Amino acid sequence: MFGLIPQEAAFFELFRRAAHNMIEGSRLLKGMMEDFRNPVEQARRIKDVEHIGDGITHDIALKLNQTFITPLDREDIYGLASALDDILDLVEAVSDRFVVFKVSRPTEASIKLANILYQSAVAVGTGIDLLGKQHAAITECCVQVNSLENEADRVTRDAISTLFEEEKDPIAVIKWKEIYENFEEGTDRCEDVANILERIALKHF
Repeated sequence: MFGLIPQEAAFFELFRRAAHNMIEGSRLLKGMMEDFRNPVEQARRIKDVEHIGDGITHDIALKLNQTFITPLDREDIYGLASALDDILDLVEAVSDRFVVFKVSRPTEASIKLANILYQSAVAVGTGIDLLGKQHAAITECCVQVNSLENEADRVTRDAISTLFEEEKDPIAVIKWKEIYENFEEGTDRCEDVANILERIALKHF
């Protein structure tokens, strides 16, 4: 479908599809935390979105291999595609942990972290939509992502500290520590995307 579309527009469209699919996954995870009614089905829906993301990442890699002259540096295209895919992988990993660990209900911290991750995903998507446009606008999105990553660090640190202080069951400690760290790593990957976007903007726009 991209054969008749200029290379720049084709790559940017694929990145927009990847970003908005990633946002949908994070939105579903946020909804899962806020309305924890059927975690198996909720996790399955997120897995379906993750599979779509894998397909888009494959399409980007295929197009990169088939294109001689690319609109962005090849390492930036690959890095951006990989980082977007990593965010969605972590979203799926969090939802899967709630099912595998048979968690009865989310904690207040996990609800906060899901909301922060969703906000980060939206900011990343805004930055992707701005590819090819003003550098200042992309930088504003990157600053927002960095701020949200710092907030996720704080919430995760406090949650793990409380976990070790108050939870008496060592198995529960292990489960929740992994969940919190996966949430936080998701915002780290959002920051990775922001850093790549800022680098691209400095080089090209």
